[in-house]
Amino acid sequence: MEINQQCVVALTWKLTDTLGEELDVLEQAVEFLVGGDDLFKIIEQALQGYQVGAAVELQIEPEQGFGDFNDQLLFLEPRLLFPAELEEGMVIEGSALPQGCSAQAPRDVFYTVTDIYPEHVVLDGNHPLAGMALRLKLKVEAVREAGEEEIARRSAGTGFFKVRPLHASPPASDTLH
Repeated sequence: MEINQQCVVALTWKLTDTLGEELDVLEQAVEFLVGGDDLFKIIEQALQGYQVGAAVELQIEPEQGFGDFNDQLLFLEPRLLFPAELEEGMVIEGSALPQGCSAQAPRDVFYTVTDIYPEHVVLDGNHPLAGMALRLKLKVEAVREAGEEEIARRSAGTGFFKVRPLHASPPASDTLH
């Protein structure tokens, strides 16, 4: 079966930056709905017409993937608003930000704690891969017809890529494997 709109494709991949630094490897095949919300459109377009066993390589520019870096999503917040156990790298859902944080911080964004200082905390609402051009090497492990339920919910059930934006600055996504 060839890959087309509204089929389910099982993929493995290797994701690198443009300098070849490995960012993510998916060795166990995961299913994605082509024609739904599981994959970026550039990936869906690149896969069209391929069959099981195909290897596809593509470059994803920031505007085709996780969006450009938006410095308006960086916030400096008072350290005393956060628990003592706060650590760099922690992710905080915008809706769970402590009372007293900036009213300009969108509540529909996930923030990464990038720096902790004695008096303040730096929160970054950008996806960690925002602003980066990426290289993706895919292997098609399986292809099948999509079920009615998968088509209705626009997903094969995976949360690796979510195409819906996290915030008003398009395009962006909140997850990658």
